Amino acid sequence: MKKNFYEITYIINPVLDDEQYKEVVDQVSKLIESKDGELVEVDEWGLKRFAYEIAGKSNGYYVNAYFNAPSEAVEPVERQLRINDNILRYLTLKYDSKMLAYYDKRKKGELPTIFEETEEEE
Repeated sequence: MKKNFYEITYIINPVLDDEQYKEVVDQVSKLIESKDGELVEVDEWGLKRFAYEIAGKSNGYYVNAYFNAPSEAVEPVERQLRINDNILRYLTLKYDSKMLAYYDKRKKGELPTIFEETEEEE
């Protein structure tokens, strides 16, 4: 079975405490693995302010996960995120070859510098 590379970003309700954030992240990770997915990286960004309110909240706890999974696994994962009251929003991206090459370069630290920082900016 062919597996594709995916990135999923989801926002957790900000009223939870640190242990509850960890529980939700673990639940999502186990859900991905239960659908024959292989987690590559889970990056917790923490609490971030929204540009506009979502469900009456002005901020949320952001989590970004990268994983390999068959295409049939994405729909049940998204369904579970939709019905989870602690998840405010989510977005799943399927990586193409260019996005995957960029991800690999970023992980290796080989991205080119576009703008040089000057002493005044520091």
